[in-house]
Amino acid sequence: MESLDELLRLAEAAHGHLCAGQVLGVRMALLGCRRLGIEEPRGRDRKRLVTFIEIDRCATDAIGVVTGCRLGKRALKFRDWGKMAATFADLETGRAIRIVALESSKQRARELYPEVANKNAQQMKAYREMDDAELFGEQWVEVDLGPKEMPGYKGDRIVCAACGEGINYDRFVEREGATLCLGCAHPEQRYYRPAQGDPVPPRQDASAKRCACG
Repeated sequence: MESLDELLRLAEAAHGHLCAGQVLGVRMALLGCRRLGIEEPRGRDRKRLVTFIEIDRCATDAIGVVTGCRLGKRALKFRDWGKMAATFADLETGRAIRIVALESSKQRARELYPEVANKNAQQMKAYREMDDAELFGEQWVEVDLGPKEMPGYKGDRIVCAACGEGINYDRFVEREGATLCLGCAHPEQRYYRPAQGDPVPPRQDASAKRCACG
């Protein structure tokens, strides 16, 4: 495994800049791999690890850089719980550990570097140096990963009877003899809705370019 500084450089390149969330994510992933005894998550151990992420913030990119887990590989699982936490599951041993960032770490960063006025800079500096126990809570957990959730699983592709779109990984519902995708079976839960009239041009909003840490 590379050093902390080397991994932070990789995270910065992947994310676009370095921030406190990136430092936290790198430290979290390093701890998870260390607890599981995974020394080369992007090398010889690349097929051992599945990671569950509970937030879509800057730390998520950093965790992906360290672990090599990706959505496209089905090795990164997103659970939108809004928590700065991740669970690292070892497919080889069946062990899993959930690691959560402690709220008290922010206060500890203020105590360590009160002279640093910028909150992000203050936390970046402190999070590099603080002990794992000051940054994170740890809990050994059990994670049930069925065959259809495993990386590399290839299931049948089914066509939705309502919209005609293809469905992978059994994400469908049988209703009155028809096979429906989740969007057609539960239209009230769709994250989108058909636009009415002419398409609206995209907004040029400078705030959209801001880091999620801001």
